[in-house]
Amino acid sequence: MGILIGVGLSAAVGFRVFTPLLITSIAEKADMVQLAEGFSWIGTTPALVAFLVATILEVTSSYIPFVDQMMKVLATPVAIVAGILLTASFIGEMEPLLTWSISIIAGGSTATVSQLTTTSIKGASTITTGGMGNFVVSIAEGIVAIAMSILSILLPFLALFFVLVLFIAFIFMAKGIRKTFPRRKTA
Repeated sequence: MGILIGVGLSAAVGFRVFTPLLITSIAEKADMVQLAEGFSWIGTTPALVAFLVATILEVTSSYIPFVDQMMKVLATPVAIVAGILLTASFIGEMEPLLTWSISIIAGGSTATVSQLTTTSIKGASTITTGGMGNFVVSIAEGIVAIAMSILSILLPFLALFFVLVLFIAFIFMAKGIRKTFPRRKTA
């Protein structure tokens, strides 16, 4: 169950990096979740404040045209680390090698796919609307990040369904990009 929660939160990280961390911190403080040994710091007051400030800054920057796209690209490595961290924080009672392997493979890859998908959508919005449509995309990202984070904690099996939909969307987007920009044939 912990792996499902972690992977669901990792998917949410691609929409907003710090929102899932903030919601996890709140849930831990409210005793709604039990984090693995060594990760209880996520539920401390300093961490909660840090995640809240980071979330506010991330959300605020997402409503400034062109700054939002730049921040989305810069957020990619942070999202991957956050996805790995969130997945590891819910895996208890396993050997460290297995915990980190699962966290890197499942959490890291899910966060990567989610982040790349949202970055592509934001990029397409920037190109087609000159950045003016990004406001709507940013609102949708925030809603999905909050809903997915809460869903992952309360109903992890539904979160798994969302992750599968996300991977399918990523595959279709990748195929669309491949058709738009076909490979050049070498002489």
